[in-house]
Amino acid sequence: MSRIVVFSGGDVGPWRVRDIRAIRGEPLPEVRRLLMTEGEPSGAATWRLRGAISNARYATRSEVTTLAQLQPALARPLASQAVLIPIRKSPAWWVLAQDERRAIFEETSHHTRIGLTALPAVARRLHHSRDLDERFDFLTWFEFAPEHEADFWAMTARLRATREWDYVEAEVELRLALEA
Repeated sequence: MSRIVVFSGGDVGPWRVRDIRAIRGEPLPEVRRLLMTEGEPSGAATWRLRGAISNARYATRSEVTTLAQLQPALARPLASQAVLIPIRKSPAWWVLAQDERRAIFEETSHHTRIGLTALPAVARRLHHSRDLDERFDFLTWFEFAPEHEADFWAMTARLRATREWDYVEAEVELRLALEA
């Protein structure tokens, strides 16, 4: 069963929004704080993004095993920095067959291998939004300690330079800092 996670941008939440950048497409409206909850949130928000925690879609058994061994848990005490990256792929991506998307995702772009270079310094969780009729297809949540921020941005730059990113139609970066 998928769990729904809601990211609410507004004036409430433990994450202070340091910056919102539209990498491609339209930006999200500016907000001061971000709240991440499971299930239906209550209270006011400027915007909400929903995603489901689901099964791995393009990973092989070997990749899933490796990720499970190296992937750190979220909410580590020293991980006071986070980045939320909502992404929408183009219609051209979605007309490809599953094996064609996998070939671009991994055999050509090496998405998983690039991601592994940031582990265990960077924790991440992917949320699927396409089947929820949301504005974005994926919401990727990353957490890391301040000293690992350069590792995170190096990984992100490598991913954005791949053929897979030719299919990205909209991408927004929310840079966050944890503040109680």
